Amino acid sequence: MAADCGVFVDWSQMGDVSHDAAPGKTEYKDLKELKQHARSGQWAKNHSQRSAVYQQLLKALPCRTVTPDAAVYRDIVGNSNSKCNPSAYPLPDFVDGTAVPCYCLKAESVGSVHAVISCIAGQFPDISHCPSLPAVTALLLHWSVDEAQCFESVSRMLACNEPGRHLLDQTFLAYQSACMTFGDLVHKYCPAAHKLMVATATDVLEVYSDWQRWVLGDLPFSFAARVMDIYMVEGYKVLYRVALAILKFYRKQRSAAAGSALTKQDSAAVRSDIQAFVQNIGKSVTPEKLLEKAFSIRLFSRKEITLLQLANEKSLQQKGITVKQKRQNVQLAVNADNFSSEIVSAKEIRDIWSWIPERFALCQPQLLFTTSTHGCSLNRFYSHCEGYEPTLMLIRTTDGEMCGAFLSTDWEERKRGGNKLSFFGTGECFVFRMKPEMERYEWVVIKHPELANASQAADDEQTGKPATDPSHLSPFLSARHFNLNSRNTSMFMAGNIDSIIIGGGEGNALYIDSELNHGRTEQCLTFDNPPLCAESFQIALLEVWGFKDAMAS
Repeated sequence: MAADCGVFVDWSQMGDVSHDAAPGKTEYKDLKELKQHARSGQWAKNHSQRSAVYQQLLKALPCRTVTPDAAVYRDIVGNSNSKCNPSAYPLPDFVDGTAVPCYCLKAESVGSVHAVISCIAGQFPDISHCPSLPAVTALLLHWSVDEAQCFESVSRMLACNEPGRHLLDQTFLAYQSACMTFGDLVHKYCPAAHKLMVATATDVLEVYSDWQRWVLGDLPFSFAARVMDIYMVEGYKVLYRVALAILKFYRKQRSAAAGSALTKQDSAAVRSDIQAFVQNIGKSVTPEKLLEKAFSIRLFSRKEITLLQLANEKSLQQKGITVKQKRQNVQLAVNADNFSSEIVSAKEIRDIWSWIPERFALCQPQLLFTTSTHGCSLNRFYSHCEGYEPTLMLIRTTDGEMCGAFLSTDWEERKRGGNKLSFFGTGECFVFRMKPEMERYEWVVIKHPELANASQAADDEQTGKPATDPSHLSPFLSARHFNLNSRNTSMFMAGNIDSIIIGGGEGNALYIDSELNHGRTEQCLTFDNPPLCAESFQIALLEVWGFKDAMAS
């Protein structure tokens, strides 16, 4: 293999990587040692060793019973190596216009990548959207003895059927929900980078939709190969880690270059700027530093990432978004021309929007209710807001103070309690204040995850139900997907004919009377917030905003 693997490679671009040295260790029985070697770059200097390791890893993948192999490729295409004209094998539509990255391959080897992908398209008719395939194929061609072996390697990655594991997104629904999941992870684990995106890009989701291309396509070969080592061993979650690390380094460079002068740009300009940074990342970061940063981020397990992605898939399915559609860019950061509030400016609503769960990025703010138009009546408030989920409430007091709440659940839920004031909602609810500075207060379990187990245990003891243990979930996912019943920590929202309450337990974050005139705010255990404004206040104006589906507009 030492003499044959690398036939597609332009060795003049490969630096000190050896292609003729005898390979070192290539078979591993100890998973811990395998992971350690993958992460430390054990195979980075020996092309033949890396090739042999990859072939062992690929052969070990559990795949569908009928998975096309090298013989299938030879029957269809033949034995050509590096002599294909790319135009003879046009890339299928499902790669979404993604070009084949060079990755130190010979110029003519691009034709081989085209030929392999063309054959993949014929053998995998169920693939409908897979923009990462050109990069993965080009990388695997590096460590293949011929096109047929590369075809078999790619086929095994696509046909992997290990429960709970996938290596490549193969539908638009999976790909788009992964982009939304990445946005959620940036929002939670890279808040400074997310804040930069909100401040500079007109469409944050459009920027985040490039995240897989940063890792598989834009990174220079020496970086991409190191990522591939770990990806082959540890799977899809590695791509998330590396993309988050890339965004952290980009944010650091961008902030240092711009200082405090950050201006809003078209999303295409921000995407191009990030792409240029990633393509030239070697000028400021080594592969070791990138991977060190990636694995220093405390991230979810593979199971938890899967839960998050499933939630986003469900959200897209409910909107009817399952295939790629031609459409206008969606504005996550609200366009000033299309937004008009008597309480907040377009800049302030953009800041609030950055706190909202990423899956609502496909929606636009829609004014549902305002006291200046609809009057000061709780009944009219309900009639205009019912049927919308989630909603955003904004309040301006007669003293000029401003605060509000993001409410995850339809106000119609209050009817389940009859006239009794009963709480409902989920841990995605939060409250905030606007002045003297903007501050968000999330569910207390997010800030103090140890309360999740304690509160659940107390409830189970009272109800006699068998205990459920959410400890395997991160605080973010516990809050997002599970409503942990607790008298003290899960009192999110309540309403009847006399009043509405947001946040309960010992004190209410917001209490508003039936005339939408008088309010109170106190220290609230649910959101761990101080009073959001003067403890007793008069309402000058109250607005409620819904989330309009941009696809329907």
